[in-house]
This record gives sequence, structure tokens and C-alpha cells, in this order.
Amino acid sequence: MEKQHSHEQTFQEGLEIRKEVLGAAHVERSLANVSEFARPMQELVTEYCWGAVWSREGLERKTRSMINLAMLTALNRGHELSVHVKGAINNGCTPEEIQEVLMQTAIYVGVPAALESFRIAEATLKEMSVNV
Repeated sequence: MEKQHSHEQTFQEGLEIRKEVLGAAHVERSLANVSEFARPMQELVTEYCWGAVWSREGLERKTRSMINLAMLTALNRGHELSVHVKGAINNGCTPEEIQEVLMQTAIYVGVPAALESFRIAEATLKEMSVNV
């Protein structure tokens, strides 16, 4: 039987996972600097993206990270891609695996989107002092 959680429990589980994947400092900064207007969106992302979906057992976090890199490339969402490159490293992805995901996206979503993702990923990895 599937576990049932209250919204608060799902939010707290999501907050924990979000901090583990993206780094506590990043998440705490995001939540501390959010406006009252944007706060409901941050709460929704934490509860549903991180608490309801990332907590599921069907995929490892590393796989979820690689899927996110491909989707964010397809959507051309550079800021979120950078955040998820960091998360992918935290989840055990190697720079070579990130490179392969981005190569795959070049074929299926377009070279211009993949080129931009390569630029963002490389800059992010260098910022993290990860050898590329």
C-alpha cells in the first residue's frame, strides 16, 4: 500500500531531498530571498517536485538528474540547467555522463539548445572545481 502523507510531511520530505540534491545553502538562500508573491511557487516546487516525485522509489536520484538535464536542455532553461548540473554531480553523475546526456539531446532536441547547455554545464562544473 502506498504511503499517505499530509501536505506538511510531503513538504518537509521535499525540503530535505531538495537540500541534499541542490545543496542546503542554495535552497535556504532561495527560500530566504523569496518574495511573498513568489513564496507559493517555492512551496509548490518543494512539496510536489521534491516531496511527491523525487521521493519516489522508481528511479535513482542519479537517473532523475540525467532526465532533468535532458528536459531542461529541450526547454532551453539555462538557469535551472546550471542548478541541476550541480545536483547531478551531488547525485553521483560524472562529467562524462553529463556530457553524454547533452550529446544525446543534441540529436533529439537540436544542436543550438545542446550547445548552450554545454556552455552552461562546463561553466558550472568549473565553478564547482570539477575537472572537465
